[in-house]
Amino acid sequence: MSVHPSPHSQPWGPINSAPTPYPELNFLLTGLTQRARAILGSAFVGAYLHGAFAVGGAECSSGCDFLIPTRAPLTPAQEAGLRGLHTQLPTRPGRWSTALAGAYPALAQLRSLDGMGHPWLSVERGHRQMDWTTTTNTEVVRWILRERGITLVGPDPATLVEPVPGAVVQQAMRRLLAGAGEHLAQRGGLETAGAQRYVVTTCARMLHTLATGQITSASQALRWALESLESLDSRWHPLITQVLAERAHPGDDRPRAGSAAATAEFARYAQQVAAEVPPPDPEDGRP
Repeated sequence: MSVHPSPHSQPWGPINSAPTPYPELNFLLTGLTQRARAILGSAFVGAYLHGAFAVGGAECSSGCDFLIPTRAPLTPAQEAGLRGLHTQLPTRPGRWSTALAGAYPALAQLRSLDGMGHPWLSVERGHRQMDWTTTTNTEVVRWILRERGITLVGPDPATLVEPVPGAVVQQAMRRLLAGAGEHLAQRGGLETAGAQRYVVTTCARMLHTLATGQITSASQALRWALESLESLDSRWHPLITQVLAERAHPGDDRPRAGSAAATAEFARYAQQVAAEVPPPDPEDGRP
């Protein structure tokens, strides 16, 4: 996969060669962008990162989420080309080749919340098979792309996506917590530090969004939870402090005595908070 710009790159400008702190990943993203652009031709709009790298706090164990919008729905030939590309990517050497996850939305379906419900050709992390799914077609992804998205190449994402009101993001998080709270509380292996970090940080990020209408990184959400005494019960401070400290040593997954029960209780607490928060004012919702 060549990383040298081709003459065809000029209409879109140069590719951002250092969108992340990881040279190996940057090399892979440059190649992905070039190959996708060659397959899509004039239908190529741009390439962007959302997810952990966009909101901050991504680590070497993080996945890397991308969106590559197109000017029109994919043709059969374009779809076949993209499927071939993503069949090859996970077989490349290096850990980042199995960390990519993304979608190819038609710009008309991405631009506003009216486009929700449409499936986009997507690939999950580490998979070689692409599927048409709505997994990425969400309010949260649009908010992150517009407000925090990292441009690999193409126009500013704020020119591609209409603003997503904070109340809409909060309502989406209420739905997620309503459905996921009990699942998180029962997640297998809660006795390990890794599982505890996942559940506690996920719930902290959801609670932060419920309170602010914004999406932030795991570490920022955990610090917010410690500082927001009016928003979050202080009895959770020992658990959150422990998780913050352990994020500096992600390879240590030894069981933490008593933390499994506390983690499950925190997940149920977050679900309860979501159920008690009043629904947002309709005037602040979807435009």
